[in-house]
Amino acid sequence: MDYEQNRETVRRGYEAFGRGDMDALLSLYNDDAVHVVPGSSPLSGAHKGKESVAELYAALFERSGGTFRVQLDHVLSDGGDRVVSIHTASLEKDGEAFTQTEALLFTFRNGKVAEIQDFFADIELNDRLFS
Repeated sequence: MDYEQNRETVRRGYEAFGRGDMDALLSLYNDDAVHVVPGSSPLSGAHKGKESVAELYAALFERSGGTFRVQLDHVLSDGGDRVVSIHTASLEKDGEAFTQTEALLFTFRNGKVAEIQDFFADIELNDRLFS
């Protein structure tokens, strides 16, 4: 188990996401990967499989009018198959700019992303922004 490789995979995923390169991003995921978004927005829930995850990411851009961005701040490892990333998310909605700190918990299986769990500094704000 190579936890440094897992950390590097997370960094490469953020770079691909930032470029809008979904093919490169999803190549880092297992076919049955799950991305879980808490809260009560239309984007909340468990997005299962690469196609569903890609639809989630497309919806982030659509619902933010293409303004959604993330700036990776930290990548932390448990020394095993889990990695936590902390980033600053930003977007504009209705002429107003919003930022918040978010975290993702990645679980790896066979060197690829098996599951992602979102965490938000202000989950109610997230629900409002993506509803």
